[in-house]
Amino acid sequence: MAPKSRTAPRAPPSHLLWTLASHKGPVHTAVYNTGSSYFLSGGQDRQIKLWNPKSGMEVKAYSGHGYEVLGLCCTPDNTKFASCGGDRSVFVWDVATGDSFRRFQGHMGKVNAVAFNSDASILASGSFDTTVRLWDMKSQQRMPLQILEEARDSVMSVAIRGHLIVTGSVDGYARTYDIRKGELRTDFFDQPVTSLNITADASLVLLTTLDSSIHALDLDSGRVLKSFKGHKNTSYRSAAAFGPGEGSVVMGDEDGKIWGWDTETGEKLGEFKAHDRAILWTSHHPKEQQMLTASSDGTVKVWGTR
Repeated sequence: MAPKSRTAPRAPPSHLLWTLASHKGPVHTAVYNTGSSYFLSGGQDRQIKLWNPKSGMEVKAYSGHGYEVLGLCCTPDNTKFASCGGDRSVFVWDVATGDSFRRFQGHMGKVNAVAFNSDASILASGSFDTTVRLWDMKSQQRMPLQILEEARDSVMSVAIRGHLIVTGSVDGYARTYDIRKGELRTDFFDQPVTSLNITADASLVLLTTLDSSIHALDLDSGRVLKSFKGHKNTSYRSAAAFGPGEGSVVMGDEDGKIWGWDTETGEKLGEFKAHDRAILWTSHHPKEQQMLTASSDGTVKVWGTR
């Protein structure tokens, strides 16, 4: 199930390095940039902030959204990032200047998630309006290249890896679009699918569902290879993440706890109390024992080891 060269799994890092409290209101997302030397956070206060996780310093703030920020993603070269939220728009930003130089509109509801492909030529956005729209980053054309309309309820998460686009929706389906073959495969979970995370080799997708479950879905066979349970997740979108080398799975829950499991065996690696309120997003550094948690308590916390 796990990659052949996977790192020996370890418990989630539980030593608090920084508590970052400059957002006003819930923080919906916090994601590392491609090189994982910085990270971005977005929240209810309509602000996006760029941070240095080593020093805990705020590097830059980005303003432009009219409503809450719900999704963020960075280009592979870290020069740009995309954001989306309650104003039904997708913004593309220049990291260095802080300017928003593209704005994609057309969704009829709030936009929950954005994702770039490997060369940032395509940007995908998933919305409450049940559609996924694909935008051409190399053209000045403001109309989407394609609209994926198969979902029957809000699209909560979008991920792209190679020729695959995977979406998760409140209708209980994970949909995998094979752009190379022009095929669509659906996997039904009978619960809202709220977040997605794909392995580097695109063999496995990690899905969270609102019955307090995380599922490791084999993208070739469509079989659930392992499910992870114990945490509480019944009301909010809360993202799960792979730990270093994809050898572990980590997630924050609605009780403010962080949980960790062995990807291959499903064995629990540990848990600890991280926030007083619900954790809305968890991101793990791909190589180091460092982790981000974003919470409805208005803070982002950076965790490491002693």
